Amino acid sequence: MSWVLASPIIIPFATAVLAFLFRAGPEGRWLSVIGSAALLIASIVLMVEVLDQGVIAAQMGEWAAPFGITLVADLLSAVMVVITGITGLAVAVYALADIDEKKESLGYHALFQVLLAGVCGAFLTGDIFNLYVWFEVMLIASFGLLILGGSKVQLDGGIKYVTLNLISTILFLSGVGLLYGMTGTLNMADLHGAVQEVDNPGLLVVVAVMFMIAFGVKAAVFPLFFWLPASYHTPAFAVSAIFAGLLTKVGVYALIRTFTLIFTTDVPYTHTILLWVAGFTMVTGVLGAAAMNDFRRILSFHIVSQIGYMILGLALFTPLAIVGAVFYLVHHIIVKANLFLVAGVAERIAGSTDLDRIGGLYRYAPFLGLLFLIPAFSLAGFPPLSGFWAKYVLIKASLDAEGYLIAGVALAVGLLTIYSMTKIWGNAFWKPHPDGVEPRLSRLSGKDRAAFLSPIAALAILTCIIGFFPEPFVQFAERSAAQLLDPSDYITAVLGEPLITPVAAEASAVEVIASETVTPAEEVQQ
Repeated sequence: MSWVLASPIIIPFATAVLAFLFRAGPEGRWLSVIGSAALLIASIVLMVEVLDQGVIAAQMGEWAAPFGITLVADLLSAVMVVITGITGLAVAVYALADIDEKKESLGYHALFQVLLAGVCGAFLTGDIFNLYVWFEVMLIASFGLLILGGSKVQLDGGIKYVTLNLISTILFLSGVGLLYGMTGTLNMADLHGAVQEVDNPGLLVVVAVMFMIAFGVKAAVFPLFFWLPASYHTPAFAVSAIFAGLLTKVGVYALIRTFTLIFTTDVPYTHTILLWVAGFTMVTGVLGAAAMNDFRRILSFHIVSQIGYMILGLALFTPLAIVGAVFYLVHHIIVKANLFLVAGVAERIAGSTDLDRIGGLYRYAPFLGLLFLIPAFSLAGFPPLSGFWAKYVLIKASLDAEGYLIAGVALAVGLLTIYSMTKIWGNAFWKPHPDGVEPRLSRLSGKDRAAFLSPIAALAILTCIIGFFPEPFVQFAERSAAQLLDPSDYITAVLGEPLITPVAAEASAVEVIASETVTPAEEVQQ
């Protein structure tokens, strides 16, 4: 069992070593593609095991939990690893045409694989300190990718990116130290019960807020998101795509994991804060997108806006809301990475990402126009694409919890999202190119065209599948939400023994928590 859990981490690390050794030739890029494909296969095997056996856990070095390093996979972490494999393979193929030889010789493919390893490690770890370690692995790899090439704008964005993330790291590590001092453990399954026995609940809430801020920086929530639009438009498009798809979602995952498993002792207080954060994140992100006039800058601000929807599901903390958060998380990774990939092709054939300097893409590259419309409409919430179902579930959950104001905010943000997507369409695709350029896909070589378009088309098809056949995906999200709200299976798998509190009592506690979560929505409404 341990190899099933460890393989999504081992494979990209091994690929990174090989890609670095062969970075000077074409072997490195193909090793990256093969390694990403192997990661996807390993993640699917892991998902099959979780679906078949339930929550699975392994103790590295045979040190029993909670003393050793634990890897654990439930439905949420397993699906996140699968989506990481899908996105990683898509971007690896895209990078065959997008990354030049200079960046390859500087170690792009090795850094890319280290980033995938860090993301998978964060999703699979069962220990809060090791979550910090995987965050640092991601930070190092992402900073290297961000400044690869050494241009002035990249260095400027990289400094902003790493500075705020280092502040988050310090806060995270401080919270880890305080949490260990109060509970004597850092194993997340063990912490679930340990926090219930803390003598100073006020200090525990302070620690919870520290984690909220630390993970909030990683997730780019209001008011901690300014590093994202300042940096995501600067690197190669393949780098922007993997960042947009995965990096902020690790922060969201960490928030969901810790605020359903550990920090549930004062839900009305902590989740009210999260509800306010969700609302402001949605609004500020979409307003920033509406004010921008650059393809990638608009998409960068939309990352911020859409993160707000995911936090909304966590903040409401009802079963339906958690279903919406999980569904939205999966949908958004695919859609957002795809939009950045489309932006890269548009820049390559039209010459820029500035909307005033490009045009004519629909007339001369209608296939690219179609590939843009699918994720763009999904992001905006057009039925029957995946984004519609994700927003529908979250808005219904808000209305069920009597959070009418936050439901109205979510609907209004959706309308503004349509506005910014139509602005991209009207300027980049519909109007003629201001310089009379004919941005045809035929300007690309055959190999580059295949490398660019095949991952975009594959992700678009996946978006359509989720949208046209949502029932199995919603059912999966329901099962995942049930595991999050009743973590007894998770704890039993990790600690090897049932909870001290009977499962029936734990389930009733979940019902009590769910009933209390009307309070945050009512407070925001007031």
